[in-house]
Amino acid sequence: MTYSIQVPNEYGYVILTCIVGPMVSSLYMGGVVGGARKKYNVPYPNMYATPKHHEKADEFNRVQRGHQNFFENVTSFSVAALVGGLKHPYTCAVYGILFSVGSILFQIGYSDTNLDVKLARYKKGGAIKHIGFLGSVGAAISLAGSMLEWW
Repeated sequence: MTYSIQVPNEYGYVILTCIVGPMVSSLYMGGVVGGARKKYNVPYPNMYATPKHHEKADEFNRVQRGHQNFFENVTSFSVAALVGGLKHPYTCAVYGILFSVGSILFQIGYSDTNLDVKLARYKKGGAIKHIGFLGSVGAAISLAGSMLEWW
């Protein structure tokens, strides 16, 4: 069976929130890491600070880890949202906002050394990132199910 795809007029929102939004979030988060490099004296090319070599290794690494987690998820998120957005453009646009804002909140929480590292990333709202991620996967599954005539 062959399908032709008709891109809905509202798909521009998906592009803005699921491609441009994460790019802006990444630039912001990278700036935070750059500031932490100066603050904690962790020069390039070191991706992470070395405990016992860098005095504030854990503090820097928590900032960097928050940004690195973004990179671990953004590709899968974007693909799922772009595909799912063909059927659910408004919903995926909202998921894009949740993912981008949630990624920044995730980094803010993770960076807070006053919080326990296990839950810090979620204490400042970072969990909304996962709603955006999983929602976009659900939208992609919805499109696939429709194409396969499962529903």
